[in-house]
Amino acid sequence: MNRLIWAAAIAALLSACGSAVKLDNVPVEDKSGTSVSQTDGRADGVGQRAVTGVALDNANSSAAMMATNRTVYFDLDSFAIRPEFQAIIENHAKFIKADKSKKVAIEGHTDERGGREYNLALGQKRAEAVRRAMGLLGVAEGQIEAVSFGKEKPAVLGSTEAAMEKNRRAEISYR
Repeated sequence: MNRLIWAAAIAALLSACGSAVKLDNVPVEDKSGTSVSQTDGRADGVGQRAVTGVALDNANSSAAMMATNRTVYFDLDSFAIRPEFQAIIENHAKFIKADKSKKVAIEGHTDERGGREYNLALGQKRAEAVRRAMGLLGVAEGQIEAVSFGKEKPAVLGSTEAAMEKNRRAEISYR
């Protein structure tokens, strides 16, 4: 009887750790000038998208870059970069490419929902999404590091939806 109770408890614990959010196959866009298509791994090709390049210039000054927003926000249980944050990533990529000695850390964060391991993995996927987007814009791999803090360093304390929205982020930190 004890074995049956233990088995049920372990099954309940393991099912509570599950999530329907897939933490692989980070969606990114190639803006290096070559046309690339990426699929989400499904055989039917749904999720396929073509990407076009952008022209990069070195017009940003150091002072202007330091004043630029360094935060990319994400939707709940997502690591897809929202279109309104593409310009932030592009501006930082231009700045980093202009000076090969610049090093940057992309710090991934989550809100307080979910377990520690899940949030660390999701934070890492958010940081990796921004890192890969910058890499596709031509930033050298050696200049960018992706790190996850999960839910350990909230930007805003509180359990309101507004507070949690501010905590689902990736921050660009210059070293």
